[in-house]
Amino acid sequence: MDAATRVKHLTDGYGTLEGAPLLAAMHEVFGGRIALLSSFGAESAVLLALAAEAAPNFPVLFVNTGKLFGETLRYRDQLVKRLGLTDVREIGPTADDLAAGDRDGLLFNRDYDACCHLRKTVPLDRALATAGLEAWVTGRKRFQSATRAALPLFEAEKDRIKVNPLANWDKDRLEEEFTRRDLPRHPLEADGFLSIGCYTCTERVAPGADPRSGRWAGSAKTECGIHTTMIGIVR
Repeated sequence: MDAATRVKHLTDGYGTLEGAPLLAAMHEVFGGRIALLSSFGAESAVLLALAAEAAPNFPVLFVNTGKLFGETLRYRDQLVKRLGLTDVREIGPTADDLAAGDRDGLLFNRDYDACCHLRKTVPLDRALATAGLEAWVTGRKRFQSATRAALPLFEAEKDRIKVNPLANWDKDRLEEEFTRRDLPRHPLEADGFLSIGCYTCTERVAPGADPRSGRWAGSAKTECGIHTTMIGIVR
């Protein structure tokens, strides 16, 4: 069954679910062949908590680009311990990747897209292939930006399925879940960082602005490349 056909079957069978029930169902459907991708950013705690509720051993992929805020790394450790996650896999660019594509560590100054591809897309694609994963879970939501406004629950991406269990959640619902579960906040959120990636390309967000406007500010770039057609190409 190809990915597009599988999306239709998943939508027909599980399209009314979301959050933890959907994650539990996908964990059962795909067995050990699904993983959740998390940046451990400003909104990540909710999805991680739902995954831990569905199954504490739900595999979690964390892309460490080598350019993350120290606060993000400490927040990751805090959440993993707090939620009892038992299968968090750190992935990132290899020494050979960096020697070939970013020897001076300043690629972000020259080409945002190339830097994101080298430090995020390539490691993720390699991890998905190496682990034999058939599906992966994202924390994207429709309210986050205009480019995500029509985000579906399930997507076909080459031969894999992407699952977006929070696609229809709005900011108020996220806030309610943070409060209900008493989840810790990313330490940079209180300082105006509402979408948190690499320290080289993340700025504070102006009041009332698009939550992702602090990413690659001043450029037309809106996605790191993980959620574009670059996935599936290992370079």
